[in-house]
Parts: sequence; structure tokens; C-alpha cells
Amino acid sequence: MDIQTVAIGFAVMLALLLFSLPVAAVMTITGVVGGALLYGLPLVDSMGSVIWGVLNDNVMTAVPLFILLGEILLRSGIADRMYEALSLWLGRLPGGLLHSNIGASALFAATSGSSVAAAATISTVSLPALTNRGYPVRRSLGSLAAGGTLGILIPPSVNLLIYGSLAGESVGRLFVAGIVPGILLTSLFSLYILVEAKLFPGHEREMSQISWSDRFQSLRYLVGPLLIFMIITGSIYTGFATPTESAALGVVGALMIVIVRGRMSLDFLGQCFVNTARTSGMILLIITGAFMLNVTLSLGGVAQAATDWVASLGLSAVGLLIALIAFYIILGMFMDVLSMMVLTIPVALPIIKAAGIDPIWFGIFIILMCELGLITPPVGMNLYVVHGVRADNGPFRDVALGALPYVVLMIVFALILIVFPGLVTWLPNQMHS
Repeated sequence: MDIQTVAIGFAVMLALLLFSLPVAAVMTITGVVGGALLYGLPLVDSMGSVIWGVLNDNVMTAVPLFILLGEILLRSGIADRMYEALSLWLGRLPGGLLHSNIGASALFAATSGSSVAAAATISTVSLPALTNRGYPVRRSLGSLAAGGTLGILIPPSVNLLIYGSLAGESVGRLFVAGIVPGILLTSLFSLYILVEAKLFPGHEREMSQISWSDRFQSLRYLVGPLLIFMIITGSIYTGFATPTESAALGVVGALMIVIVRGRMSLDFLGQCFVNTARTSGMILLIITGAFMLNVTLSLGGVAQAATDWVASLGLSAVGLLIALIAFYIILGMFMDVLSMMVLTIPVALPIIKAAGIDPIWFGIFIILMCELGLITPPVGMNLYVVHGVRADNGPFRDVALGALPYVVLMIVFALILIVFPGLVTWLPNQMHS
């Protein structure tokens, strides 16, 4: 299969997506029909074993478990108390509650693994307080949309699970690799908020003085999320549990917190299970479609053709990564995060391996590119989530323009990771040794 055929197939897939066909259906149709046309019906018959192999993978069991963990935390009220505690500690900094937006999003991300859930939850909790204190609308909405993106970088992350499955890499090492970049990106966001508040004061009303006693008492609301994060990452890092087992431990820990808080009920569990089943079904269908498409791509030698074509351009490893940044920024304007991952990873991975780039590092890089897609219009999911939560029905450009500085920060951070790859690889290498 030559590069022109690949380009035509990719264009057909994009056209089908623009007609609002489900992503899973588009990849299945392309994989099955394209495979039958190019290689005959025997190829289609072989896809049954592929589907069984995907759905029978132990790593895939972790997907619904982490989604269930996020649902439990989302519906138990833990996020409300968490935001309240962080606002007492961070609200007096220049930028005030905007730091709480970033901090709460990062902490919620460290226990839920979902960017959309983080953006929706923290926006619902924080926007009334931000409005009442007179915070600039664009700054408030931009920080919430950007903070939500941390959900797919800071472990546990469903997207890192999917990358690990598609790339055949250790999910445990990917989770550990996301810790340092997640902390650094969170700090970079807060540093930007602080500098912006100093240079361009927003004239919002400051919080009243809070006693140190109240601040220390509020720390009890952070114990639960931090404990769950330590259980998940600690069990993986020490080798005590696999990612799937750590997800189960996290769910048990979250349920115990809910029981202690007296929030457990059949209605609560029913809502969590139904939403988990709905989201998990969608994700697993997309993954199944991606693997069916990969059968056709593999037999057609698409990865090798793409690798040869890129090699003919004479790009260095740094040049290749900069080109990929531009490619993913453009792609993220028109495709959702999961579609970007499952469509591009099978082709991009052999190319970056041929360029001598660590696939674990590339996993964090591609997640960062997906974060960009979450806050770049017109398809940036976090932008629509945050805009949908606001109560004043203001223009969509407020949240789009508010998130724009964070897009620049993410691009700068991606360049930093290119220059200093050890920021990603050091901790998983320590785990490996």
C-alpha cells in the first residue's frame, strides 16, 4: 500500500467523521470494507480473533474500573469539599481562586483520570464563587478549561491506558512517567496565573482573613483524594499491584470513603454503574474499531510506508517532533481526543521508534498533544463543557480566548520536554531498575 492510498483512506475517514458518523463505526467500516477490497474476505474473517484478543486483555478491565472510580468521586461530593479546602490555602495568593481551579483540577485528575469530568465538576463547584467575587470571566473560564486537561496526564489516566494497549507499552511505567510532567504543568499554569495577576490585576474582591486553625482543619477534606492517589500510584510503582489491580484498590478505597461520609445508597451506586457502563461501552467500541482498522493497516504495510516517507524528508528527531506538534494542533481542531489517539498512534509509533525516540516519552508527548485538542476550538471538548456550566449564557469566545494562553503554555511545555526528555523518563527508569 503506497502513501497515496493511505492519504485517500484517511481523507475518507475524516469525511465520514464530518458527517457525524460515530467514531467506532467509521473505523470499523474503513477497516472491514478497506480490508475486503484490498485483500479479500479472508482478512475480514480473521478480525474476529482480533476483537476477542482486545476485549479479553486484562489491561482493558482497568478502563471501566477507573471510570467507575471517577464516577464515585464525582457524585459523592468529595470534589466540593476538596475545592473548599484548597481555596482556603490558595485564595490569598495573587490570582486567588484561579489557583484553586488549577489545584482542584489536578487533584481531581489524580483520582478520576478524566479531563471532561474534572472540567465539569470543578466548574460547577467554582463558577458561583468566582462570579460572586468579581473575577474576570475569561480568566475564570480559561483556567477551568485548562485545569481540566490535567485529567488525562496525571495518573491514573484512561488515555494512558489506551495508549499502552495500542502501543504495547507498560501501563504502569506510563502512569509513573506522567507524574513529574503533571506536577510541572500544574505549577506552570499556577505560575502564569500569579504573573498575570501581578501585571494585570483583575480587581476581584479578596477573600476574608482565614485563621490557621480553619486552614488546618480543612486539610481533612484532601486526605481521601490523596490517599486514593497514593494507593494507585504507590501500588504500581512498588510492584505490589498491576494497573488493573490498582484500579480495583482505588475503587474499594473510594467506596470506603463514601461509606464513612454516609453517602452510600442504592440510588448512588445505580447512577455510578449506569454512567460507567455507558462511557466504558463507548470507549471499548472505539478501541475495538481501532484494532480492526489496524489489521488492515498492518497487512498493507502502512506503518513502514509512512516511516519510509518521513525518512525521505530528512528530518531530525527534534524536527519530527516539532512537525508532529503542528500536525496535532491542526488535527485537534477537528477531532476529539480519543479519535486522534486511535487513528494516529498505529502510524506514528513506528516512525518515532525509527527516529530513536523512547515510546514511553512519546506516550506523554501525545497525551500533551491531546490536551491541546481539548482546549482548541472548534471541537475542544473542555471548552464546551465549561461554557455549558456557566450561568450567564455569555459568548463562547470568552472561554476560547481565556484558554488561549494555556495553549501557548502547553506548546512551550512540549518544547521543554523535547529539550529535557529526562523529565519524563527518569522516574519510570527508577521504577524499572
